[in-house]
Amino acid sequence: MLENLQLGLQAFFHWPNIFAVFTGVTAGIFVGAIPGLTATMSVAFLVPLTFKMNPVAGLAMLIGVYKGGIYGGSITAILINTPGTPAAAATALDGYPLAKQGKALKALKMAIYASVIADVFSDFVLILVAAPLAVVALKLGPPELTTLLILALTIVGLVSGKSLLKGLLVASLGLLFSTVGMDFMTGTLRFAFGSLEMAKGLPLIPVLIGLFAVPEILVQVEAKVRGTESAVLKKSPRAEDNRVSFKELKGCGKTIFRSAIVGTFIGAIPGIGSVISSFIGYGMAKRGSKKPEEFGEGSLEGVAAAEAGNNAVCGATLIPLLTLGIPGDSITAVMLGAFLIQGLVPGPELIGQHPAVIYGLFVALIVGNFANLTIAYFGIRIFARIANSSKALVFPTVSILCIAGSYAVQNSLFDVKTMLFFGIIGYFMRKFEFTIPPFLIAFILGPMVEERLRQSLIISGGSPSIFFTSPISLIFLSITLCTIFAMIWKNVKTSPMTT
Repeated sequence: MLENLQLGLQAFFHWPNIFAVFTGVTAGIFVGAIPGLTATMSVAFLVPLTFKMNPVAGLAMLIGVYKGGIYGGSITAILINTPGTPAAAATALDGYPLAKQGKALKALKMAIYASVIADVFSDFVLILVAAPLAVVALKLGPPELTTLLILALTIVGLVSGKSLLKGLLVASLGLLFSTVGMDFMTGTLRFAFGSLEMAKGLPLIPVLIGLFAVPEILVQVEAKVRGTESAVLKKSPRAEDNRVSFKELKGCGKTIFRSAIVGTFIGAIPGIGSVISSFIGYGMAKRGSKKPEEFGEGSLEGVAAAEAGNNAVCGATLIPLLTLGIPGDSITAVMLGAFLIQGLVPGPELIGQHPAVIYGLFVALIVGNFANLTIAYFGIRIFARIANSSKALVFPTVSILCIAGSYAVQNSLFDVKTMLFFGIIGYFMRKFEFTIPPFLIAFILGPMVEERLRQSLIISGGSPSIFFTSPISLIFLSITLCTIFAMIWKNVKTSPMTT
Protein backbone atom coordinates (compact mmCIF):
# COMPACT_ATOMS: atom_id res chain seq x y z
CA MET A 1 0.00 0.00 0.00
CA LEU A 2 2.83 2.43 0.86
CA GLU A 3 4.38 1.78 -2.55
CA ASN A 4 1.07 2.55 -4.26
CA LEU A 5 0.65 5.67 -2.17
CA GLN A 6 4.08 6.87 -3.30
CA LEU A 7 3.02 6.29 -6.91
CA GLY A 8 -0.14 8.27 -6.24
CA LEU A 9 1.77 11.20 -4.76
CA GLN A 10 4.08 11.27 -7.78
CA ALA A 11 1.12 11.08 -10.15
CA PHE A 12 -0.88 13.83 -8.49
CA PHE A 13 1.57 16.54 -7.44
CA HIS A 14 1.81 18.46 -10.68
CA TRP A 15 0.45 21.99 -11.05
CA PRO A 16 -2.26 21.08 -13.61
CA ASN A 17 -3.71 18.50 -11.21
CA ILE A 18 -3.67 20.87 -8.21
CA PHE A 19 -5.20 23.62 -10.35
CA ALA A 20 -7.91 21.18 -11.50
CA VAL A 21 -8.90 20.35 -7.90
CA PHE A 22 -9.09 24.00 -6.81
CA THR A 23 -11.03 24.93 -9.95
CA GLY A 24 -13.47 22.08 -9.37
CA VAL A 25 -14.05 23.01 -5.72
CA THR A 26 -14.62 26.68 -6.61
CA ALA A 27 -17.11 25.77 -9.34
CA GLY A 28 -18.82 23.27 -7.04
CA ILE A 29 -19.30 25.80 -4.22
CA PHE A 30 -20.69 28.37 -6.64
CA VAL A 31 -23.12 25.93 -8.28
CA GLY A 32 -24.11 24.30 -4.97
CA ALA A 33 -25.08 27.67 -3.52
CA ILE A 34 -27.58 28.35 -6.33
CA PRO A 35 -31.00 26.81 -5.58
CA GLY A 36 -31.91 24.20 -8.17
CA LEU A 37 -28.41 23.69 -9.58
CA THR A 38 -26.91 20.55 -8.08
CA ALA A 39 -23.47 18.96 -7.97
CA THR A 40 -24.80 16.24 -10.29
CA MET A 41 -25.59 18.86 -12.95
CA SER A 42 -22.18 20.50 -12.69
CA VAL A 43 -20.32 17.16 -12.81
CA ALA A 44 -22.34 16.10 -15.87
CA PHE A 45 -21.60 19.44 -17.52
CA LEU A 46 -17.84 19.14 -16.92
CA VAL A 47 -17.40 15.49 -17.93
CA PRO A 48 -16.85 16.39 -21.64
CA LEU A 49 -14.06 18.77 -20.58
CA THR A 50 -12.12 15.81 -19.16
CA PHE A 51 -11.87 14.02 -22.56
CA LYS A 52 -8.43 15.42 -23.40
CA MET A 53 -7.18 15.85 -19.83
CA ASN A 54 -4.92 13.30 -18.19
CA PRO A 55 -6.91 10.84 -16.03
CA VAL A 56 -5.72 12.20 -12.67
CA ALA A 57 -6.45 15.85 -13.54
CA GLY A 58 -9.85 15.11 -15.10
CA LEU A 59 -11.10 12.94 -12.27
CA ALA A 60 -9.60 15.27 -9.65
CA MET A 61 -11.58 18.17 -11.08
CA LEU A 62 -14.81 16.19 -10.88
CA ILE A 63 -13.99 15.18 -7.30
CA GLY A 64 -13.49 18.87 -6.47
CA VAL A 65 -16.87 19.76 -7.97
CA TYR A 66 -18.50 17.00 -5.93
CA LYS A 67 -16.99 18.15 -2.63
CA GLY A 68 -17.59 21.85 -3.27
CA GLY A 69 -21.14 21.27 -4.48
CA ILE A 70 -22.22 19.36 -1.39
CA TYR A 71 -20.80 22.03 0.93
CA GLY A 72 -22.02 24.96 -1.22
CA GLY A 73 -25.65 24.14 -0.55
CA SER A 74 -25.19 25.10 3.10
CA ILE A 75 -24.37 28.74 2.26
CA THR A 76 -27.84 29.80 1.13
CA ALA A 77 -29.44 27.35 3.57
CA ILE A 78 -27.86 29.30 6.43
CA LEU A 79 -28.15 32.82 5.04
CA ILE A 80 -31.61 32.90 3.44
CA ASN A 81 -33.25 29.61 4.48
CA THR A 82 -33.00 28.33 0.92
CA PRO A 83 -30.97 25.10 0.65
CA GLY A 84 -28.81 25.24 -2.47
CA THR A 85 -28.93 21.43 -2.66
CA PRO A 86 -31.30 18.82 -1.18
CA ALA A 87 -28.45 17.64 1.07
CA ALA A 88 -28.44 21.04 2.83
CA ALA A 89 -32.10 20.93 3.85
CA ALA A 90 -31.24 19.74 7.37
CA THR A 91 -28.61 22.48 7.69
CA ALA A 92 -31.27 25.16 7.27
CA LEU A 93 -33.12 23.96 10.38
CA ASP A 94 -30.55 25.55 12.69
CA GLY A 95 -28.36 27.51 10.31
CA TYR A 96 -30.99 30.09 9.42
CA PRO A 97 -32.10 30.69 13.04
CA LEU A 98 -28.44 31.31 13.88
CA ALA A 99 -28.20 33.81 11.01
CA LYS A 100 -31.29 35.62 12.34
CA GLN A 101 -29.49 35.90 15.68
CA GLY A 102 -26.57 37.63 13.97
CA LYS A 103 -24.43 34.49 14.05
CA ALA A 104 -24.24 33.80 10.31
CA LEU A 105 -20.43 33.74 10.32
CA LYS A 106 -20.38 31.29 13.23
CA ALA A 107 -22.83 28.97 11.45
CA LEU A 108 -20.94 29.17 8.15
CA LYS A 109 -17.63 28.41 9.86
CA MET A 110 -19.04 25.46 11.77
CA ALA A 111 -20.52 24.17 8.52
CA ILE A 112 -17.17 24.16 6.74
CA TYR A 113 -15.28 22.71 9.73
CA ALA A 114 -17.78 19.87 10.15
CA SER A 115 -17.89 19.27 6.40
CA VAL A 116 -14.13 18.95 6.04
CA ILE A 117 -13.60 16.83 9.17
CA ALA A 118 -16.32 14.36 8.10
CA ASP A 119 -15.07 14.36 4.52
CA VAL A 120 -11.50 13.56 5.61
CA PHE A 121 -12.82 10.72 7.79
CA SER A 122 -14.80 9.30 4.87
CA ASP A 123 -11.82 9.57 2.52
CA PHE A 124 -9.51 7.69 4.88
CA VAL A 125 -12.11 4.96 5.25
CA LEU A 126 -12.19 4.73 1.44
CA ILE A 127 -8.41 4.51 1.22
CA LEU A 128 -7.95 2.00 4.06
CA VAL A 129 -10.95 -0.35 4.00
CA ALA A 130 -12.75 0.23 0.71
CA ALA A 131 -12.97 -3.38 -0.43
CA PRO A 132 -14.18 -4.98 2.86
CA LEU A 133 -16.73 -2.19 3.44
CA ALA A 134 -18.09 -2.57 -0.09
CA VAL A 135 -18.62 -6.29 0.47
CA VAL A 136 -20.50 -5.58 3.72
CA ALA A 137 -22.65 -2.94 2.01
CA LEU A 138 -23.62 -5.38 -0.73
CA LYS A 139 -24.85 -7.86 1.88
CA LEU A 140 -27.68 -5.44 2.61
CA GLY A 141 -30.44 -6.81 0.41
CA PRO A 142 -34.03 -5.52 0.05
CA PRO A 143 -35.12 -6.75 3.54
CA GLU A 144 -32.20 -5.08 5.30
CA LEU A 145 -32.59 -1.86 3.30
CA THR A 146 -36.33 -1.81 4.02
CA THR A 147 -35.79 -1.96 7.77
CA LEU A 148 -32.96 0.59 7.54
CA LEU A 149 -35.22 3.04 5.67
CA ILE A 150 -38.07 2.46 8.13
CA LEU A 151 -35.59 3.31 10.90
CA ALA A 152 -34.71 6.47 8.97
CA LEU A 153 -38.41 7.40 8.88
CA THR A 154 -38.43 7.61 12.69
CA ILE A 155 -36.42 10.83 12.31
CA VAL A 156 -39.80 12.42 11.59
CA GLY A 157 -40.53 12.27 15.30
CA LEU A 158 -37.32 14.13 16.14
CA VAL A 159 -37.91 17.02 13.71
CA SER A 160 -41.64 17.44 14.33
CA GLY A 161 -41.21 20.46 16.56
CA LYS A 162 -43.47 20.89 19.56
CA SER A 163 -46.27 18.66 18.27
CA LEU A 164 -45.59 15.04 17.37
CA LEU A 165 -49.13 14.75 15.98
CA LYS A 166 -48.60 17.63 13.56
CA GLY A 167 -45.31 16.09 12.49
CA LEU A 168 -46.97 12.75 11.75
CA LEU A 169 -49.75 14.46 9.79
CA VAL A 170 -47.23 16.35 7.66
CA ALA A 171 -45.19 13.18 7.13
CA SER A 172 -48.33 11.36 5.99
CA LEU A 173 -48.93 14.13 3.47
CA GLY A 174 -45.35 13.74 2.25
CA LEU A 175 -45.83 9.98 1.80
CA LEU A 176 -49.04 10.65 -0.16
CA PHE A 177 -47.33 13.04 -2.58
CA SER A 178 -44.43 10.60 -2.98
CA THR A 179 -46.81 8.07 -4.58
CA VAL A 180 -47.69 10.40 -7.47
CA GLY A 181 -46.54 9.02 -10.82
CA MET A 182 -46.06 5.63 -12.41
CA ASP A 183 -45.89 2.51 -10.26
CA PHE A 184 -42.33 1.29 -10.78
CA MET A 185 -43.41 -2.38 -10.84
CA THR A 186 -46.77 -2.48 -12.62
CA GLY A 187 -46.62 0.69 -14.71
CA THR A 188 -49.97 1.84 -13.31
CA LEU A 189 -50.46 5.60 -13.09
CA ARG A 190 -51.23 6.93 -9.62
CA PHE A 191 -52.71 10.38 -8.95
CA ALA A 192 -51.52 11.62 -12.37
CA PHE A 193 -54.97 13.00 -13.34
CA GLY A 194 -54.20 12.54 -17.02
CA SER A 195 -51.03 14.64 -16.92
CA LEU A 196 -47.95 13.27 -18.70
CA GLU A 197 -45.71 15.41 -16.51
CA MET A 198 -47.19 14.02 -13.32
CA ALA A 199 -46.80 10.49 -14.66
CA LYS A 200 -43.05 10.90 -14.09
CA GLY A 201 -43.61 11.77 -10.44
CA LEU A 202 -43.04 15.03 -8.60
CA PRO A 203 -39.43 16.26 -8.99
CA LEU A 204 -37.49 16.62 -5.73
CA ILE A 205 -35.63 19.87 -6.39
CA PRO A 206 -38.69 22.01 -7.29
CA VAL A 207 -40.49 20.52 -4.27
CA LEU A 208 -37.52 21.39 -2.04
CA ILE A 209 -37.29 24.96 -3.37
CA GLY A 210 -41.02 25.37 -2.98
CA LEU A 211 -41.09 24.16 0.62
CA PHE A 212 -38.16 26.24 1.85
CA ALA A 213 -37.55 29.26 -0.39
CA VAL A 214 -41.02 30.31 -1.55
CA PRO A 215 -42.61 30.42 1.95
CA GLU A 216 -39.75 32.64 3.15
CA ILE A 217 -40.32 35.01 0.23
CA LEU A 218 -44.10 35.10 0.86
CA VAL A 219 -43.56 35.74 4.57
CA GLN A 220 -41.28 38.68 3.75
CA VAL A 221 -43.81 40.08 1.26
CA GLU A 222 -46.60 39.74 3.81
CA ALA A 223 -44.50 41.51 6.45
CA LYS A 224 -43.77 44.32 4.01
CA VAL A 225 -47.47 44.79 3.19
CA ARG A 226 -48.47 44.77 6.86
CA GLY A 227 -45.65 47.08 7.86
CA THR A 228 -44.18 44.51 10.24
CA GLU A 229 -41.05 43.87 8.20
CA SER A 230 -38.09 42.93 10.35
CA ALA A 231 -34.73 44.59 9.95
CA VAL A 232 -32.09 43.23 7.62
CA LEU A 233 -30.08 40.46 9.21
CA LYS A 234 -27.15 42.09 10.95
CA LYS A 235 -23.79 40.75 11.96
CA SER A 236 -23.46 40.50 15.72
CA PRO A 237 -20.98 43.02 17.18
CA ARG A 238 -19.74 40.37 19.63
CA ALA A 239 -16.55 38.67 18.43
CA GLU A 240 -17.57 35.31 19.93
CA ASP A 241 -20.71 35.29 17.74
CA ASN A 242 -18.65 35.50 14.55
CA ARG A 243 -16.21 32.67 15.12
CA VAL A 244 -16.16 29.08 16.30
CA SER A 245 -13.97 28.69 19.35
CA PHE A 246 -11.91 25.57 19.96
CA LYS A 247 -14.17 24.78 22.91
CA GLU A 248 -17.26 24.91 20.69
CA LEU A 249 -15.62 22.78 18.01
CA LYS A 250 -14.49 20.28 20.64
CA GLY A 251 -18.00 20.26 22.11
CA CYS A 252 -19.38 19.31 18.70
CA GLY A 253 -16.62 16.75 18.09
CA LYS A 254 -18.68 13.75 19.19
CA THR A 255 -21.58 14.88 17.01
CA ILE A 256 -19.34 15.42 13.98
CA PHE A 257 -17.72 12.00 14.22
CA ARG A 258 -21.03 10.26 14.85
CA SER A 259 -22.50 11.89 11.73
CA ALA A 260 -19.30 11.09 9.82
CA ILE A 261 -19.69 7.40 10.66
CA VAL A 262 -23.36 7.48 9.67
CA GLY A 263 -22.59 9.31 6.42
CA THR A 264 -19.78 6.91 5.53
CA PHE A 265 -22.03 3.90 6.15
CA ILE A 266 -24.93 5.39 4.19
CA GLY A 267 -22.64 6.50 1.37
CA ALA A 268 -21.24 3.00 0.95
CA ILE A 269 -24.76 1.69 0.30
CA PRO A 270 -25.69 2.34 -3.34
CA GLY A 271 -28.82 4.41 -3.88
CA ILE A 272 -29.39 5.98 -0.45
CA GLY A 273 -27.67 9.38 -0.68
CA SER A 274 -26.56 12.41 1.28
CA VAL A 275 -30.05 13.78 2.06
CA ILE A 276 -30.90 10.77 4.19
CA SER A 277 -27.52 10.70 5.94
CA SER A 278 -27.78 14.39 6.87
CA PHE A 279 -31.20 13.93 8.45
CA ILE A 280 -30.17 10.71 10.22
CA GLY A 281 -27.08 12.46 11.59
CA TYR A 282 -29.21 15.42 12.67
CA GLY A 283 -31.76 13.16 14.37
CA MET A 284 -29.10 11.19 16.23
CA ALA A 285 -27.45 14.43 17.34
CA LYS A 286 -30.72 15.74 18.76
CA ARG A 287 -31.41 12.45 20.51
CA GLY A 288 -27.95 12.40 22.11
CA SER A 289 -27.65 16.11 22.88
CA LYS A 290 -27.68 17.57 26.38
CA LYS A 291 -29.71 20.48 24.99
CA PRO A 292 -32.19 18.95 22.51
CA GLU A 293 -34.58 21.87 23.05
CA GLU A 294 -32.14 24.15 21.18
CA PHE A 295 -32.41 22.13 17.97
CA GLY A 296 -34.49 24.03 15.43
CA GLU A 297 -33.95 27.27 17.36
CA GLY A 298 -30.31 27.88 16.41
CA SER A 299 -28.15 25.00 17.62
CA LEU A 300 -24.54 24.99 16.48
CA GLU A 301 -24.52 21.27 17.14
CA GLY A 302 -27.41 20.87 14.69
CA VAL A 303 -25.45 22.60 11.91
CA ALA A 304 -22.42 20.41 12.62
CA ALA A 305 -24.47 17.21 12.59
CA ALA A 306 -26.21 17.97 9.30
CA GLU A 307 -23.09 19.10 7.45
CA ALA A 308 -20.95 16.23 8.70
CA GLY A 309 -23.68 13.78 7.71
CA ASN A 310 -24.03 14.97 4.12
CA ASN A 311 -20.32 15.55 3.39
CA ALA A 312 -19.19 12.19 4.76
CA VAL A 313 -21.04 10.61 1.87
CA CYS A 314 -18.61 12.07 -0.70
CA GLY A 315 -15.72 9.68 -0.15
CA ALA A 316 -17.91 6.72 0.77
CA THR A 317 -19.91 6.75 -2.49
CA LEU A 318 -16.67 5.96 -4.32
CA ILE A 319 -16.28 2.72 -2.33
CA PRO A 320 -18.77 0.62 -4.33
CA LEU A 321 -17.81 2.45 -7.54
CA LEU A 322 -14.07 1.76 -7.39
CA THR A 323 -14.20 -1.74 -5.91
CA LEU A 324 -17.35 -3.19 -7.52
CA GLY A 325 -18.17 -0.86 -10.42
CA ILE A 326 -21.49 0.11 -8.80
CA PRO A 327 -22.18 3.88 -8.49
CA GLY A 328 -23.05 4.94 -4.95
CA ASP A 329 -25.30 7.84 -6.02
CA SER A 330 -26.29 9.96 -9.02
CA ILE A 331 -23.01 11.91 -8.99
CA THR A 332 -20.81 8.82 -9.04
CA ALA A 333 -23.07 7.38 -11.75
CA VAL A 334 -22.08 10.36 -13.91
CA MET A 335 -18.45 9.96 -12.85
CA LEU A 336 -18.57 6.33 -13.99
CA GLY A 337 -18.76 7.69 -17.54
CA ALA A 338 -15.66 9.80 -16.91
CA PHE A 339 -13.76 6.70 -15.73
CA LEU A 340 -14.74 4.75 -18.83
CA ILE A 341 -13.77 7.67 -21.10
CA GLN A 342 -10.28 7.52 -19.58
CA GLY A 343 -10.05 3.79 -20.22
CA LEU A 344 -10.55 2.91 -16.54
CA VAL A 345 -13.08 0.17 -15.85
CA PRO A 346 -14.21 0.30 -12.19
CA GLY A 347 -14.25 -3.06 -10.49
CA PRO A 348 -12.21 -5.42 -8.29
CA GLU A 349 -9.16 -5.26 -10.61
CA LEU A 350 -9.07 -1.48 -11.07
CA ILE A 351 -6.66 -0.63 -8.26
CA GLY A 352 -4.28 -3.45 -9.20
CA GLN A 353 -4.24 -2.47 -12.88
CA HIS A 354 -3.94 1.32 -12.40
CA PRO A 355 -2.41 1.92 -8.94
CA ALA A 356 -0.82 5.27 -9.85
CA VAL A 357 -4.08 6.76 -11.17
CA ILE A 358 -6.30 5.45 -8.36
CA TYR A 359 -3.93 6.42 -5.57
CA GLY A 360 -3.42 9.73 -7.32
CA LEU A 361 -7.20 10.10 -7.08
CA PHE A 362 -7.01 9.27 -3.37
CA VAL A 363 -4.47 12.05 -2.92
CA ALA A 364 -6.81 14.36 -4.86
CA LEU A 365 -9.56 13.57 -2.35
CA ILE A 366 -7.42 14.78 0.54
CA VAL A 367 -6.18 17.84 -1.35
CA GLY A 368 -9.81 18.55 -2.30
CA ASN A 369 -10.68 18.81 1.38
CA PHE A 370 -7.88 21.31 1.91
CA ALA A 371 -9.10 23.27 -1.12
CA ASN A 372 -12.66 23.20 0.21
CA LEU A 373 -11.54 24.50 3.60
CA THR A 374 -9.34 27.22 2.12
CA ILE A 375 -11.76 28.54 -0.50
CA ALA A 376 -14.78 28.38 1.80
CA TYR A 377 -12.98 29.98 4.75
CA PHE A 378 -11.71 32.94 2.78
CA GLY A 379 -15.01 33.27 0.94
CA ILE A 380 -17.16 33.20 4.08
CA ARG A 381 -17.09 36.97 4.64
CA ILE A 382 -18.15 37.51 1.05
CA PHE A 383 -20.97 34.98 1.44
CA ALA A 384 -22.09 36.60 4.70
CA ARG A 385 -22.71 39.91 2.93
CA ILE A 386 -25.81 38.30 1.43
CA ALA A 387 -27.38 38.36 4.88
CA ASN A 388 -26.54 42.04 5.30
CA SER A 389 -27.87 43.07 1.89
CA SER A 390 -31.17 44.87 1.45
CA LYS A 391 -34.17 42.55 1.35
CA ALA A 392 -35.45 44.58 -1.60
CA LEU A 393 -32.43 43.20 -3.50
CA VAL A 394 -31.99 39.75 -1.96
CA PHE A 395 -35.49 38.28 -2.24
CA PRO A 396 -36.27 39.35 -5.84
CA THR A 397 -32.91 37.82 -6.77
CA VAL A 398 -33.74 34.64 -4.84
CA SER A 399 -37.14 34.50 -6.59
CA ILE A 400 -35.48 34.63 -10.00
CA LEU A 401 -32.95 31.95 -9.00
CA CYS A 402 -35.74 29.71 -7.68
CA ILE A 403 -37.67 29.94 -10.94
CA ALA A 404 -34.54 29.46 -13.06
CA GLY A 405 -33.31 26.60 -10.86
CA SER A 406 -36.63 24.77 -10.97
CA TYR A 407 -36.87 25.17 -14.74
CA ALA A 408 -33.28 24.00 -15.25
CA VAL A 409 -33.92 20.58 -13.70
CA GLN A 410 -35.78 19.26 -16.76
CA ASN A 411 -36.31 22.43 -18.83
CA SER A 412 -39.97 22.20 -17.94
CA LEU A 413 -42.52 24.81 -16.90
CA PHE A 414 -44.29 22.03 -15.02
CA ASP A 415 -41.41 22.04 -12.53
CA VAL A 416 -41.90 25.78 -11.98
CA LYS A 417 -45.60 25.19 -11.34
CA THR A 418 -44.68 22.39 -8.93
CA MET A 419 -42.37 24.75 -7.06
CA LEU A 420 -45.11 27.38 -6.75
CA PHE A 421 -47.71 24.81 -5.66
CA PHE A 422 -45.50 23.47 -2.87
CA GLY A 423 -44.47 27.01 -2.01
CA ILE A 424 -48.10 27.80 -1.18
CA ILE A 425 -48.38 24.57 0.82
CA GLY A 426 -45.17 25.44 2.67
CA TYR A 427 -46.44 28.96 3.39
CA PHE A 428 -49.62 27.71 5.04
CA MET A 429 -47.65 25.06 6.92
CA ARG A 430 -45.56 27.85 8.41
CA LYS A 431 -48.61 29.97 9.20
CA PHE A 432 -50.29 27.12 11.08
CA GLU A 433 -47.02 26.00 12.75
CA PHE A 434 -46.58 22.71 10.91
CA THR A 435 -42.90 21.87 10.52
CA ILE A 436 -41.65 21.22 6.98
CA PRO A 437 -38.82 18.65 7.51
CA PRO A 438 -41.18 15.69 8.24
CA PHE A 439 -42.85 16.28 4.87
CA LEU A 440 -39.51 16.35 3.05
CA ILE A 441 -38.15 13.25 4.81
CA ALA A 442 -41.30 11.25 4.05
CA PHE A 443 -41.40 12.51 0.45
CA ILE A 444 -37.81 11.36 -0.16
CA LEU A 445 -38.00 8.08 1.74
CA GLY A 446 -41.48 7.06 0.54
CA PRO A 447 -40.50 5.68 -2.88
CA MET A 448 -37.38 4.01 -1.45
CA VAL A 449 -39.34 2.24 1.29
CA GLU A 450 -42.06 1.15 -1.14
CA GLU A 451 -39.60 -0.23 -3.67
CA ARG A 452 -37.53 -2.21 -1.16
CA LEU A 453 -40.63 -3.41 0.71
CA ARG A 454 -42.27 -4.77 -2.43
CA GLN A 455 -39.02 -6.37 -3.60
CA SER A 456 -38.69 -8.09 -0.23
CA LEU A 457 -42.25 -9.40 -0.30
CA ILE A 458 -41.80 -10.70 -3.86
CA ILE A 459 -38.67 -12.57 -2.74
CA SER A 460 -40.52 -14.10 0.24
CA GLY A 461 -43.72 -14.86 -1.65
CA GLY A 462 -45.64 -12.30 0.36
CA SER A 463 -44.46 -13.45 3.79
CA PRO A 464 -43.35 -10.70 6.23
CA SER A 465 -41.13 -13.27 7.98
CA ILE A 466 -38.30 -12.23 5.66
CA PHE A 467 -37.76 -9.15 7.85
CA PHE A 468 -37.23 -11.31 10.95
CA THR A 469 -34.84 -13.93 9.56
CA SER A 470 -31.89 -11.62 8.93
CA PRO A 471 -29.80 -10.55 11.96
CA ILE A 472 -29.18 -7.15 10.37
CA SER A 473 -32.90 -6.60 9.80
CA LEU A 474 -33.64 -7.58 13.39
CA ILE A 475 -31.08 -5.07 14.65
CA PHE A 476 -32.64 -2.26 12.59
CA LEU A 477 -36.16 -3.24 13.68
CA SER A 478 -35.13 -3.36 17.34
CA ILE A 479 -33.61 0.12 17.13
CA THR A 480 -36.75 1.35 15.35
CA LEU A 481 -39.05 0.00 18.07
CA CYS A 482 -36.87 1.43 20.83
CA THR A 483 -36.85 4.82 19.09
CA ILE A 484 -40.62 4.85 18.66
CA PHE A 485 -41.17 3.83 22.28
CA ALA A 486 -38.77 6.53 23.50
CA MET A 487 -40.56 9.21 21.45
CA ILE A 488 -44.01 8.13 22.66
CA TRP A 489 -42.80 8.01 26.27
CA LYS A 490 -41.26 11.46 25.99
CA ASN A 491 -44.44 12.83 24.37
CA VAL A 492 -46.60 11.35 27.16
CA LYS A 493 -44.33 12.76 29.87
CA THR A 494 -44.45 16.27 28.41
CA SER A 495 -48.19 16.15 27.69
CA PRO A 496 -50.28 18.69 29.68
CA MET A 497 -52.48 15.86 30.92
CA THR A 498 -49.56 14.35 32.82
CA THR A 499 -48.46 17.53 34.52
